[in-house]
Amino acid sequence: MDAWLSDFIAAEGLPADFADSARAICGPLADRIAARTRAPGFIVGVCGTQASGKSTLTAVLRAMLEARGLAVASLSLDDLYLTHAERETLGREVHPLLVTRGVPGTHDVALGVRILDGLGRPGETLLPAFDKAADDRKPEGVPVAGPVDVILFEGWCVGAVAQADVAAPVNALERDLDPDGRWRTFVNAALAGPYQDLFARIDLLVLLQAPSFEVVLAWRREQEAKLRSRLAHEGGDLKRAMTDDQVADFIAHYERLTRHILAEMPGRADVVVVLDEQRRPKA
Repeated sequence: MDAWLSDFIAAEGLPADFADSARAICGPLADRIAARTRAPGFIVGVCGTQASGKSTLTAVLRAMLEARGLAVASLSLDDLYLTHAERETLGREVHPLLVTRGVPGTHDVALGVRILDGLGRPGETLLPAFDKAADDRKPEGVPVAGPVDVILFEGWCVGAVAQADVAAPVNALERDLDPDGRWRTFVNAALAGPYQDLFARIDLLVLLQAPSFEVVLAWRREQEAKLRSRLAHEGGDLKRAMTDDQVADFIAHYERLTRHILAEMPGRADVVVVLDEQRRPKA
């Protein structure tokens, strides 16, 4: 095993067999990106459900690209969240569910466009960072000198397209908290509009395809169980971790679009990595 990959696995607390997945996915992908990079600002979109491992794999992919001599910048869709105050305004003026970050309509799309465009040009671009514990954007950003060769842009709905019809609720949250469809209509319209301008900048779209939404829910519960265990070991505040019921309530916000992505995106993504229930690549 490469020393840097071994160190990465140890630092992240990952299983040893993660190295096999990293090589199977990131090695060929890094070769493909390096072969296609002809001008600065080549944008790779990485779409993956919650808890699919996209952030971890993106970090490995970045290391492999840098080992090939490329200048790389990473941007997470999560770091483009609107501030808490901005989402509270949406909650008052449009729908209370928009206070919860995550769905289209809760990101600063214009900021994302400026960042992706700026990283491909000479000069300094400030990358935002979001503090999930505080549920707000951090006041300071991270300066990156451009132009960079490759931009890795990852997020749970990166590259997604709108649905034709959102009238029928898909779960209890939509049925009980959005009975008139105002929230899901707003989300779908945002995805059909400003987000497509952002996603149109993607040169290569990669999908980490989970087996099903039900598996995603199990993955997300596993994440929170690990967090609870770590907090208990460290004497931290257990309220920082969600219970299984809270995870189910939270992920219900993303069920509609997650199911749509898993059904629709495999037919048009440039690269589809089919994952099994242990997040290992099947194909």
